[in-house]
Amino acid sequence: MPGQEDIEVTCELIAERLGEIDNAPQLAILPIYSQLPSDLQAKIFQKAPDGVRKCVVATNIAETSLTVDGISFVVDSGYCKLKVYNPRIGMDALQIYPVSQANANQRSGRAGRTGPGTCFRLYTDHQYKNELLKTTVPEIQRTNLANVVLLLKSLGVQDLLQFHFMDPPPQDNILNSMYQLWILGALDNVGTLTPLGRHMVEFPLDPPLSKMVIVSCDMGCSEEILTIVSMLSVPSIFYRPKGREEDSDAAREKFQVPESDHLTFLNVFLQWKINHYSSSWCNEHFIHVKSMRKVREVRQQLKDIMGQQKMKLISCGTDWDVVRKCICSAFFLQAARLKGIGEYINCRTGMPCHLHPTSALFGMGYTPDYVVYHELIMTTKEYMQCVTAVDGNWLAELGPMFYSVRESGRSRHRMQRDHQSQMEQEMALAEQQLRRRKDEHDEKQAAASMRAARIATPGYQPEGALATPRRTPARFGL
Repeated sequence: MPGQEDIEVTCELIAERLGEIDNAPQLAILPIYSQLPSDLQAKIFQKAPDGVRKCVVATNIAETSLTVDGISFVVDSGYCKLKVYNPRIGMDALQIYPVSQANANQRSGRAGRTGPGTCFRLYTDHQYKNELLKTTVPEIQRTNLANVVLLLKSLGVQDLLQFHFMDPPPQDNILNSMYQLWILGALDNVGTLTPLGRHMVEFPLDPPLSKMVIVSCDMGCSEEILTIVSMLSVPSIFYRPKGREEDSDAAREKFQVPESDHLTFLNVFLQWKINHYSSSWCNEHFIHVKSMRKVREVRQQLKDIMGQQKMKLISCGTDWDVVRKCICSAFFLQAARLKGIGEYINCRTGMPCHLHPTSALFGMGYTPDYVVYHELIMTTKEYMQCVTAVDGNWLAELGPMFYSVRESGRSRHRMQRDHQSQMEQEMALAEQQLRRRKDEHDEKQAAASMRAARIATPGYQPEGALATPRRTPARFGL
């Protein structure tokens, strides 16, 4: 099945249909998806009791990641969920797509691993042969390339549009990623890596998160930002087991900081630390233990990198405004302003955005005028994920190329024209420097060629040189 919601609905339907059959054989219905707690995931590997058959309902995690013994029948829906990046709107859309032929073959191979098996495909043979792609679209062609661009720039690759990728991504994706890096200050106006950009390369993080870590040292909140970045590096730490949704939501509300989802994550980690990194504490509060352990590992890794870079760990105590401003310094590009009740629009594109029901800001009693978000996900509608309330003046201070405080006698369009003029001057200066270096290189090449010709050709004289008469050696006795 494509996702968690589809799996839960399918499990309910199977149980409902079984209840309508008289003397139906016993069937153990077992869901499996990535966000399911590990103890529930382990049930699919346990041997079924005598007289009971297992029915495993899974996402594409069962294609390659898992092998369950004793599977005799596979039912392939023919669909999967893929995260696709749209460079025009800067949004990741989690959408349902038909599987490829390679995926379909992999799914059918799950049946009959240890004995005879059968695969039932919910699509025709004609669709398989004529409508499905041979293989899945490579990830580099459907994701944000900011990390790839930053790495290639650090390796000395200047012309990324002519770089020979194994699977060339769309040029729009490359240009949009370069634009994002320029906004963050990792690239200058001519596309060269800046000192900040070279610093960002050292961290195995998305560029905005790398910048957030670096800026936090100057703002005096690196201890807190390090934890927040580590929490963002793992999937959702909360889970909602079926039948206990209300208990799970109540436990989650205990950690919520009304102004920020980022600070909510920080609060969860601090509470876990106070409880001595307890596994039972995580289970009690519906938190993935494995995810929290991964967070701790990532945090230690980033801490080691900061030590190598001579960056200090500084705590701001309970001054959360400093932390929120630091978050704003990395995500000011993804800012939204309040339009209506619970509805926001992106400050740059005007695209409508909505608070997700799981956000700490959702239903908090008031809605801030400005927020920044970690990413925008398209499901039933455009949802902002991991949202933090910010001050409008912070946006003008940290992102002056997009935002400004209205001043008399100086409009936003005037500021944009001034900035465009400055960029054109820098581009012209860069072109002059490039031409000068090329002329110097050509002169050196010409001089080197002349020296080589003089050595290789005895008696060679360059054009324009005065000819000297050839002297005949004097004979003895004359």
